[in-house]
Amino acid sequence: MPDQTTESQYAAAAHVPLIKSPGLRVPPPVHLPPDIHPLPDSVTPYFVYPYTLEPHILTVESSRRMTLAAHTARREAYLRAREDEREWRRKEALRRVAPGFNPAATLVPVRAEVGEVKTDIMDQLVDHLAKMENGS
Repeated sequence: MPDQTTESQYAAAAHVPLIKSPGLRVPPPVHLPPDIHPLPDSVTPYFVYPYTLEPHILTVESSRRMTLAAHTARREAYLRAREDEREWRRKEALRRVAPGFNPAATLVPVRAEVGEVKTDIMDQLVDHLAKMENGS
């Protein structure tokens, strides 16, 4: 077998001295204290649920749910009031244009009971001409 130092690609660098940097140093060995507590064989006894926290968590959760429900109810009431106000303003604008307008009710014509109303156009024209002759 050939000599690996002569055949290796690093053969030329095998005899180069290395310069150690003063900033680098080997850390001191770690000495463990004699009273260190090792881990037990089983850690399952350490995983015990503290049931003393259960009433506190349930109380906090129920109060949180009640607060959320109150906020939701208040928000829905506010949105409903805004929608009612918007609808009221729209109806008021329509009533300003056409007094007595009610979009919820069907408009039904009402007969005028002032005197005798003639349905024939010709009768109305004759009566109107007669009034004009008597007035002048």
